[in-house]
Amino acid sequence: MSDIFGTPRQRPEPPSGGGGVDRRRRVLVPTLVTLAVLLFLGSIFMNVYTDRLWFRSVEYTQVWNTLLITRVGMFLVLGLLFALFVVVNMYLAYRFRPDSVPLPARADPAYRYRQALTPVVKPALLVVGLLLTAFAGSVASSRWDTFQLWRNGTSFGQEDPHFGRDISFFVFDYPWLRFVTSYTFAAIVLSVIAVAFILYVYGAVRIQGRGASFTRAAQVHLSVLVGLGVLLRAFTYWLDRYGLAISEGGLFDGIGYTDANARIPANNILIGVAILCALLFFATAVIRSWVLPGIGLGLLLLTSVLLGGIWPYVMQSFQVRPSEPDREGPYIARNIEATRDAYGVADVQTERYSANTTLEPEELSTSAESRVSTRLLDPTLISPAFEQLQQVRGYYTVPRTLDVDRYALGDDEQPQDVIIAARELNLDGLQPNQRNWANDHTVYTHGYGLIAARGNQRGPQGEPVWVQKDIPPTGEIETEVPPRIYFGENSPSYSIVGRPDGADPIEVDIPRGGGSDDEDDTENVTQNTYDGEGGVNVGNIFHKVLYAFKFAEPNIVLSERVNENSKILYDRHPRERVEKVAPWLTVDGDVYPAVVDGRLVWIVDGYTASNHYPYSEQRSLREATADTLTQGPTQAALPSDQVNYMRNSVKGVVDAYDGTVDLYQWDEEDPILETWMKVFPDVVQDKDEISDGLLEHLRYPVDLFKVQRDVLTRYHVTDEQTFYEDGERWRVPEDPAGSDNSLQPPYYLTVARPGQEDPRFSLTSVYTPQSRQNLASFMSVNSESTDEDYGTIQILQLPSETQVPGPSQIANQFSSDRGVTQALLQFRQSDATVLNGNLLTLPVGDALLYVQPVYIRRSAEDGSYPLLQFVAASFGDEVGFGQTLDEALRVALDLEEGQVPDPDEEADEGDADADADAGDADGGDADGGGEKTTSEYLEDASRFYSLAQDALADGDLAEYQQRINQMNSAIENAQDTLD
Repeated sequence: MSDIFGTPRQRPEPPSGGGGVDRRRRVLVPTLVTLAVLLFLGSIFMNVYTDRLWFRSVEYTQVWNTLLITRVGMFLVLGLLFALFVVVNMYLAYRFRPDSVPLPARADPAYRYRQALTPVVKPALLVVGLLLTAFAGSVASSRWDTFQLWRNGTSFGQEDPHFGRDISFFVFDYPWLRFVTSYTFAAIVLSVIAVAFILYVYGAVRIQGRGASFTRAAQVHLSVLVGLGVLLRAFTYWLDRYGLAISEGGLFDGIGYTDANARIPANNILIGVAILCALLFFATAVIRSWVLPGIGLGLLLLTSVLLGGIWPYVMQSFQVRPSEPDREGPYIARNIEATRDAYGVADVQTERYSANTTLEPEELSTSAESRVSTRLLDPTLISPAFEQLQQVRGYYTVPRTLDVDRYALGDDEQPQDVIIAARELNLDGLQPNQRNWANDHTVYTHGYGLIAARGNQRGPQGEPVWVQKDIPPTGEIETEVPPRIYFGENSPSYSIVGRPDGADPIEVDIPRGGGSDDEDDTENVTQNTYDGEGGVNVGNIFHKVLYAFKFAEPNIVLSERVNENSKILYDRHPRERVEKVAPWLTVDGDVYPAVVDGRLVWIVDGYTASNHYPYSEQRSLREATADTLTQGPTQAALPSDQVNYMRNSVKGVVDAYDGTVDLYQWDEEDPILETWMKVFPDVVQDKDEISDGLLEHLRYPVDLFKVQRDVLTRYHVTDEQTFYEDGERWRVPEDPAGSDNSLQPPYYLTVARPGQEDPRFSLTSVYTPQSRQNLASFMSVNSESTDEDYGTIQILQLPSETQVPGPSQIANQFSSDRGVTQALLQFRQSDATVLNGNLLTLPVGDALLYVQPVYIRRSAEDGSYPLLQFVAASFGDEVGFGQTLDEALRVALDLEEGQVPDPDEEADEGDADADADAGDADGGDADGGGEKTTSEYLEDASRFYSLAQDALADGDLAEYQQRINQMNSAIENAQDTLD
């Protein structure tokens, strides 16, 4: 080489030691890559192997095997097919490249790419193949559930009304066919791009002037690939027809008039055009011209625009929209029927309900049974009382929202509503000096026992009336084994339990005496060593190392507390355990504890769901289940939170001591559950295996009810014309006790619905009209799992001409009522806080009763808790307020002390003086005389006010509010005399 003056250039000498640096770099890079690959593979091995150990510990190894085989098989088979298709096409493009390029290097823009690519073609193809296998295989393995549903699909025994196909085609077959189509199309598109690039680099495709020239091999190769893509597009057009049945629409979901009469016929035509176009591309291998396939492709594009876009638009605009109710009527009817079937609300019992706002004493006395069963304790407010009164130690806790169950208590055979909570471990309650690895993971390992209180009673100071309390537990709920909670909603991430033979126990178990939480205060606690079947053995060094990496904790290897008998407990939340052994389930957000056959267990509701049920309305699980009370369900089984089919198909039970998971078939007619039982045989037990003790505590699940409640806001209407007009739409009201405009949650209550003699455990809610605040209807579902009509939904629909107040209006009445505000004034003027409990709506006779407990929290200091002090009740416009529900009802109905009798007793005539006072307030004197003057009415008002203050001083709130009501009546009468 020489410079511009012809002087030979001197090649620069490498710096001293440069060769050694280069060699070190050449060694370092492969070493780092190798280490990264080993760490990646080691991480995969660690996760896979520890999962295997976990599944074996819960005796669900079959689930792990099926998942592993399916996912690995799909990864390898589909990943390799994808990669082979692309790599083989790339190799063929390289193999049949032209021997030479008739262009000089400086005129060939692909020359430098060709020079760089040629030496590394084979290694590059290998690397591309491995990367594509990894990427495509990962995508394929993530659809293991879609594959298994397609492979094991069970017939629904019901055909869709348009195509005549069994619904199983849409739920099981269509998603898999759609995935395979998109997966294959991606491989073809990627191959076309890669082949075109290689052909261009090696001169098989040359850009010349305004066009491009192809070698014969290049033309054949590309035409075949494009032809395959167009042929696959024809299959996509065939699938698109069925996709319209599950598509979302503006007016309703599913096939509409335009779909049936324009889009589906258009797709049928496009199938033929696409097949013709594909054949023309294949014919290019013979005719050696792009003209015919180009014409075919243009025809396909033009046809898709005209038939797939313009024709439906014209039909919708000029044929459907002017007569939309008539054109869409039959399709709306299909949508209504399918939606109600898919969400299990097809058999809802809708009844007209008069909703009287007044009751005679006799009518009220016949409803005494219902009033006695009315749950007053609010599960969202009494958690601090449970914790402060029954926490025992600072390292125990209860959930922020408690649960409602029912138990037969004492000699009463009729189960009673019970507010219940598990006393779980809370490591944050330990003192800072107690927080270390040994304490967190080997000493404080479990909670202990249940706390339960009667739902319809209060103690002398407003505290809960316990039916289960203390450690060891005492009360009316018997447990046969110590109710230790090693698996719960608040358990630590992991605990290591088990001691060497003959060693002293170290797990804190039962606190005794004293109140110290100090670890060294051994005189005040007894210790325990876990002897349950749950957990994974970590007695050997191999398992120790695995879990040390899994939890990033070297102490698992180094600590002497991890011995030959040790087990590690993890994935301890009941919901997590059910999700893991049944990854095809969507799990309810409200997991609740119960004592079943003497053992403390967690009950978990599992759903089978789909978003491919034809004609059914799509719903967002997250939006439909959002309210102020509970969290929404997890999305373990769906790629999104959209569903249009849902069943409570499985009841899961997790033992709080050993973590055992049992799944029971609940819906015996659900085809999706039957399909999964084929995939995972012997995982779900038959419904007949449910014990009587467990059956007593199963209930209608909250999240399913909330989804059904959301659906029925519109789909309570079954007439297509009324549905189209959309004037009868309801909405779930906002929670008056909430602070963020969230929806009112449903409530578990024991109520007697119209037509029922005995009150039943039910899940209840209300609706208001779309744009008003008055009540539209009352909704309830029988939650007694032992009843034949369990799950029967009843809607009491109020006449449209009535104006029964809704929850927000009732809350305003309570807050603005003079008697209520005066009674609570003394608390608001002090440092106490007034807390309004859940606003309950109850059908009583032919009327609707509103009841709201009122809690007082004496101060905001630590250790204070809300106490149930008062009850507010309302019939219509009348508000009652008292220390008991009977007192509040007496005031609301303007009845005297003896007028709310026992059902077997006659109503007393009441106090004569009070009758006279009431008569005075109504506008006449005690003897039934004539009208009073303004001054006389004002004197009555003053007298009633004085009597009210005396009653308030004596703590008689019922008498107090009755006198306040009489004072208000007297003032109104005085105003009338001035008009």
